[in-house]
Amino acid sequence: MQALIAKPRGFCAGVERAIRVVELALERYGAPVYVRKEIVHNSHVVQRLREQGAVFVDELEEVPAEAVAILSAHGSPPEVYSEARRRRLRLIDATCPLVTRVHKEVQRYVRGGYRIILIGHAGHDEVIGTMGQAPEATVLVENRDDARRLELPAGQKGVVLTQTTLSRDDTQEIVAALRARFPQLERPPSDDICYATQNRQNAVKDLAGCIDLLLVVGSQNSSNSRRLTEVAQARGVRSHLIDGPNDIDAQWLVGVTCVGVTSGASAPEDVVQAVLGRLEELGITDRQEMGAPVERVVFSLPPFTPLAKASDPLAREHSDGGGTSS
Repeated sequence: MQALIAKPRGFCAGVERAIRVVELALERYGAPVYVRKEIVHNSHVVQRLREQGAVFVDELEEVPAEAVAILSAHGSPPEVYSEARRRRLRLIDATCPLVTRVHKEVQRYVRGGYRIILIGHAGHDEVIGTMGQAPEATVLVENRDDARRLELPAGQKGVVLTQTTLSRDDTQEIVAALRARFPQLERPPSDDICYATQNRQNAVKDLAGCIDLLLVVGSQNSSNSRRLTEVAQARGVRSHLIDGPNDIDAQWLVGVTCVGVTSGASAPEDVVQAVLGRLEELGITDRQEMGAPVERVVFSLPPFTPLAKASDPLAREHSDGGGTSS
């Protein structure tokens, strides 16, 4: 059997930035630092940061007053920031800049009198944060059935925004269903779907014609990882989402000549390599990595607590960092 490895895969710029924020906070302030929700949706990343001294909480009310608190990459509703001020927390916001851009779009369109139609998955941390920007003016659409049931007042201006980690193919189908009923619905100037999400989906599409099975390395609560399995399945390729090598079922490989391997945007590369090692134990004799353009997106670090000093590694890295994309 052969393994064909997708590229690009693994960490995106927003994930790298969020993990770095927690690492630097621990370095500067010492343990514990508190993180609201999982900093990114990956069990390995969360466990490694927990071992370094990060404490993960569901809500900021669990954080001692004046402690260092970090907001996850998925974004948070406004009341979370209010709670941080009330508890005098030393807050560091690790929200991905691409998610922040969607939040600003919500705020801008609501000021213009628009109804926000958000395409996304109910209960996902990113969706909760985005809907929280203007809950009275936002309606969630998860699929084409929701699009067919949606009701808008006559003459109501509307705009369609999306969760950043969706499949563009599925999103386009839902947008088409919405516009068939409401031709006046607008779209923002730029696509909300994350560059890394789309790049990883494109890589799976390229793999699909060459493989019998796809293994996607990522945690079950990772939206972008789940979308990768769906992209493969839509093209007739069996696909499984696995957290690591121990999740591989040897029976999956029966009759398989070529296995594709990729990873979601929050999955560490060493876990991918461990998966490949397990595949070799199960009979893979050759591995090849597909060619792809190198991602050069970099996000500068967020502003940090005002209690940071000029010599603070957090403050220093923020001042040195610059946001670029390609």
